[in-house]
Amino acid sequence: PARALPPAATSILKRQKQLRRKNVRFDQVTVYYFARRQGFTSVPSQGGSSLGMAPRHNSVRRYTLCEFAQEQEVNHREILREHLKEEKLHAKKMKLTRNGTVESEEADGLTLEDVSDDDIDVENVEVDDYFFLQPLPTKRRRALLRASGVHRIDAEEKQELRAIRLSREECGCDCRLYCDPEACACSQAGIKCQ
Repeated sequence: PARALPPAATSILKRQKQLRRKNVRFDQVTVYYFARRQGFTSVPSQGGSSLGMAPRHNSVRRYTLCEFAQEQEVNHREILREHLKEEKLHAKKMKLTRNGTVESEEADGLTLEDVSDDDIDVENVEVDDYFFLQPLPTKRRRALLRASGVHRIDAEEKQELRAIRLSREECGCDCRLYCDPEACACSQAGIKCQ
């Protein structure tokens, strides 16, 4: 007589794989805030002191994903507002100096406070399309450091940063056609001839 075979049992391993979800879900964003300090850890593309942060955070804030997105939107709009004010100030100075060709005491005296918020239209600019990590000029970095309580900016960093920037301009060696390991700066540094 023919016997019916039991239904094929699924493997234990396959069952475990089916139970495991491959989705990662986040429900919170934790932001650590640090006091601003003089850097000594980065090399700005121009000028003296670099920006850094204190070794330990001074506060922590937790957001839901929605709250964090809203906070970022507000922060980015404020950064964009400041940038647009700076652009407007520059345009006013250029107009008064005929594109920098004549001197103007009025232009020299203009500051960001002279640019009205009514002149700035942040609402019609798509914030997400705007790039926020812009290099800061030397004066702005120094002002940020002073506003953060850094009273004495170490002037030696300026020379160190200049030396690093200069050393980065020279890359590789002077070898042509063949490498002479005794004269090759790359070989002497223990790297492949550039």
